[in-house]
Amino acid sequence: MAKLYFNFSAMNAGKSTILLQSSYNYFERGMHTLLLKPALDDRNDKKKFISSRIGLEAKADLFTDQDDLEAHILESHAHRSIDCVLLDEAQFLTHDQVWQLSRVTDDHGIPIMCYGLRTDFMGQLFTGSAALLALADDIREIRTLCWCGKKATMNMRVDGAGQAVTQGAQIEVGGNERYITLCRKHWRDKHINAAAAAK
Repeated sequence: MAKLYFNFSAMNAGKSTILLQSSYNYFERGMHTLLLKPALDDRNDKKKFISSRIGLEAKADLFTDQDDLEAHILESHAHRSIDCVLLDEAQFLTHDQVWQLSRVTDDHGIPIMCYGLRTDFMGQLFTGSAALLALADDIREIRTLCWCGKKATMNMRVDGAGQAVTQGAQIEVGGNERYITLCRKHWRDKHINAAAAAK
């Protein structure tokens, strides 16, 4: 039975690497996947590719928050049978788009594997992540580490000097130059210190 999966973690846990390996596993067995990523994730010059930090990459279809993903997937499926949909940066999905993915799984039997962040730099759920936590059939955490060796669960936005940023827009695309991952204790300590310094 097809399922909607949500694989989440803090940043730099290897989500894109796992997604690309999963797609390759289907390919090795003569199956076809559809890769999707949000158009706003333009961190490199290969915007139409899902890229991992260790150098793996594969071409993906881009979508915006205005796109009907159910219609897109079914149109692609009509041209060539799709055995699995793999979606990167799932935190940027809208609530409606998560329902669209649910209908693809429920009504058309196509498994969908979403990979993304659970929370933003303020410790708040992203819209797409909140909807996936509510609707996904299978939820899995991909683990990564804080500098102290504990499990990192929090994303911290930092400025050019490496200091914690505690205010700003929820969505600001960036990589290691803009974000670090921390355990909850060290994230909290840095936020408290940054707030005190701002007073």
